[in-house]
Amino acid sequence: MGTKGDNNRTRIVEAADRLFYQRGYNQTSFSDIADITGIPRGNFYYYFKTKDDILAAVVDARVAQYEEALINCDNASDDPRERLLTFIDIMAGSEKAVLDAGCPIGSLCTELAKDSDELQTKSREVFELLRDWMCQQFEAIGYADANDKAMDMLARMQGVALIACAFKDNAYLHRSVAELKSWVNSLALN
Repeated sequence: MGTKGDNNRTRIVEAADRLFYQRGYNQTSFSDIADITGIPRGNFYYYFKTKDDILAAVVDARVAQYEEALINCDNASDDPRERLLTFIDIMAGSEKAVLDAGCPIGSLCTELAKDSDELQTKSREVFELLRDWMCQQFEAIGYADANDKAMDMLARMQGVALIACAFKDNAYLHRSVAELKSWVNSLALN
């Protein structure tokens, strides 16, 4: 069981994660996070010296969540295509959030693209994790250009999330997910 300090830190990170996703990093203040958590703003400095430190903790938490999801995908099947399909299903399971606010990873990376190199690099860690995992799947299928295939799949997924959010179009999201799954199913094991 964690300590009260661990619990407070977790509450701060979870609240910041939600706010960064819903409002954006630059539009979220310490006060906003304090309002949601009920933890006095002054106590934040015990856990995080800067908002950038909170961002780092949020990204680390997202990486851990996606690592767990990818382990579940790996455990779902020996077939790399099935693992990719499981991943698509996991991502498609958050359709309401995608329609409301887009992809949490893509939104953060896009917002921080104009900020410091350090923030850009940190925000990209989840994409790197996903790209590397997808690359392993495409290599297992037998593609020499596995990295290109992984980048293409990430780009397709990000494009779908962006357009579905912009138009609030659930039908487009479902159709695009079905097309992506059809593409994965068409991949031949080499």
